[in-house]
Amino acid sequence: MVSEGGAGRRRRTLRAELALKTLQAEPGSRERLHSVIELALVFSGAVVAAVYAPEEDDDRLTLVESAGVPRILYGLRDSYPLADGSPALDAYRLGQPQWLGPEELAVSPDTRRTSMGDFWLAAVPLPPAPRDGGCLLAVSDSPGGFDIEDRQCLRLLAEAMVCPESARPPPQDAEDDLPRSSFSLAMDTGRVEVDDETLELFGIGREDFDGKVETLLGMTVPEDLPSLMSVVEADHMSTGDRELEFRIRRPSGEQKWLRLRGRLLIAGDGGPDRLVGTVADASKLRSGVNEVARVQRLAAALATAGTVRDVSQAVVTALRQPLLADRIALAELEGDRLVVTVLDPPEPEAWPALWRSEWRSEWPDAPVRTMPTLAAALREGRAAIWPAGTPLEPALADVGPGGLAVLPLPAGGHMAGACLIGWDTPRDFGPDERALLTASAGLAGQALMRAHAFDAEHELVGTLQRTLLPRRLPTLPGAVAVARYLPTTAGLEVGGDWYDVIPLPDNHVALVIGDVQGHNAGAATLMGQMRTALRAYAVEGHPPDVVVSHANRLLVDMETDLFATCAYVDVDMEEGMAWCVRAGHLPPLLRHPDGSTEIVVTEGGPPLGVVTQADFPMTGIPLRPGALLALTTDGLVESAELDLEDGLRRMADQMAASDPAHLGLVADALLTYANRSDDVALLLMRYDGMALRPERESWTVWRVPQAVGHARRFTKRTLRAWDVTQQTDAILLVVSELVTNALVHTDGQVRLDLTLINNRFRVAVADISPRTPIKPTSIGWEATGGRGILLVEALSAAWGTVPVSGGKQVWSEIALD
Repeated sequence: MVSEGGAGRRRRTLRAELALKTLQAEPGSRERLHSVIELALVFSGAVVAAVYAPEEDDDRLTLVESAGVPRILYGLRDSYPLADGSPALDAYRLGQPQWLGPEELAVSPDTRRTSMGDFWLAAVPLPPAPRDGGCLLAVSDSPGGFDIEDRQCLRLLAEAMVCPESARPPPQDAEDDLPRSSFSLAMDTGRVEVDDETLELFGIGREDFDGKVETLLGMTVPEDLPSLMSVVEADHMSTGDRELEFRIRRPSGEQKWLRLRGRLLIAGDGGPDRLVGTVADASKLRSGVNEVARVQRLAAALATAGTVRDVSQAVVTALRQPLLADRIALAELEGDRLVVTVLDPPEPEAWPALWRSEWRSEWPDAPVRTMPTLAAALREGRAAIWPAGTPLEPALADVGPGGLAVLPLPAGGHMAGACLIGWDTPRDFGPDERALLTASAGLAGQALMRAHAFDAEHELVGTLQRTLLPRRLPTLPGAVAVARYLPTTAGLEVGGDWYDVIPLPDNHVALVIGDVQGHNAGAATLMGQMRTALRAYAVEGHPPDVVVSHANRLLVDMETDLFATCAYVDVDMEEGMAWCVRAGHLPPLLRHPDGSTEIVVTEGGPPLGVVTQADFPMTGIPLRPGALLALTTDGLVESAELDLEDGLRRMADQMAASDPAHLGLVADALLTYANRSDDVALLLMRYDGMALRPERESWTVWRVPQAVGHARRFTKRTLRAWDVTQQTDAILLVVSELVTNALVHTDGQVRLDLTLINNRFRVAVADISPRTPIKPTSIGWEATGGRGILLVEALSAAWGTVPVSGGKQVWSEIALD
């Protein structure tokens, strides 16, 4: 019953908090500020983030630090005068975050001149706000922009950003100090717009440049031209960011290394429009710090990666773009099989045919024996790089026709998995890249083993908890119920939340939800015991207040230090009436058929296990067809940032805006704001009403000599009133046998209940004896008793016995034609 729709949302904020705690840089330093900005890129999905602070004269916001793609591509300026208007200034002045979409940005003078298509801008004030700390600007080009979790992460990280005093006025970062310029290449005409800085890098004067891209390509060293063409030709260029280093020969004869960063923009018809980006002097960027910084960033990302999936994503993020790889895969080694956890790109068509033939649900599961080259690399435990043209088996050759790197991932003396990196165009591997690959492999292997152990333990805890909850919910007459359970993501603790749906006689159903104090094995064990006890008391036929009272006395007698809260709702499907009993638990929420919602005001008693003699009053809740009843635990509506009352009102508002026709989608939507530091249980029931209501009659059998005859006459009158003319002799014989057995073998009151629904006639006889009738295995011709139950079995379509309020009820159903 676990919903993945919400399982990973709150987890990202928790990891961002953990990542902040692992930062080693001194608070208030530029190094720490840059690290926090990079965390903002990782945890919010932003493509660029920049921090601005007020200058000493307080007349403008000036750039302090930035990370990500070049900010000029999205119109982010170096400074914003306070006299002007902009999202950064609004956030700075008001102390409130600003979230702007493409429509709002279309009227901004800074962004409306950009050519990056639709994107979203976040402006978050820095503490102390307003008008002291500064502002964080972040840009997202993901569909839909910054979601709720992205915004929470940005707020969290903005609170941790402190601008160093030495940064006013700010020096540019290492790359921004260098001569850089932007360019725009029209893919259909080959015309390129560049500024004087770009021409200076190529050694060309403005008067000597004809505006054609071929002029610049002609200056490229022939060996580097194929790689450069793969970037600037529309047939080979893919959407997204690309980075490339290449050599040119300037008119003076000097050879120069340049670094190009570009992005292909798509036209309205879906075809390539323009390539935009920047060019820099790569020789000044090659200080050796880049590879070290990348390894450090990967180590920081892996330190906060809790699952195998997170580790894989961190490796892909750290390696694919810096290495300009066309595809990258990371896999765990399980026996002789390579179980791939992440493929980038994820489309099956981008990978070899053998991998597609081995596709298992979401990812492929490839046997290592089909790839001897990979098997040899895993045995040797060293990174292996094969250039273009190397004869490899088909399963690997198509991964990197222009070059393939295989990184075994060592961990604790054995191989945890492998990382495959492939290029489509010929690729030369320098010593810096080889060092980066080797260092990354060691970090990823250790992180993979830690994450695998965490996943295994978390799955064990989850399996234990799921075994204590219903495997599936029963089909209900006149209603539909769904349930969701989310275990806490805070460590490996076992929670005590539970739910249950219990079918009861006479078209009643009991909805139960509860929460045992604590998060440990004792709480989980007690949760299982309480769920079993409540179900047993309910099936015995006790009214709701008695069921909860019995459970309370049981928990008190167990002499445990724990207590539990519980909400028990008995719903009469025929009458459309629910009776609620609360033991220290949250009240139910009700959505009426017209869409209005309410937090149901109900009386309540103390939590279970606190007071031996406690009153648990019942509250009636009328239900109309189409009504939606919700029971939940506090993990869904309460957290450190949210009061219980506000959480209940928010949940009621969500229910009002939902469509109860799709109950599973409603449950998943309600879990969006779940507090993942606590486990969460949610139970929803939509009351539809019974299309066909049964006919019912009851008769109290007096202990007189003519008692069986009276029961038969009552049954005949009922059959005539209900116009039942078939199987009357069988029905009367079953009544005679069941009433006779109850009078002969028990004491006290006997009650006869008759029910007719869907061409089934039900005879039920209740008495105060808990002993069930025993069907004889054999009867001799001289026996004087024991044939009654055999007759009942022969005449019934089904028969049985159930406990009822300290006694039992023997029932028989007879099918009518």
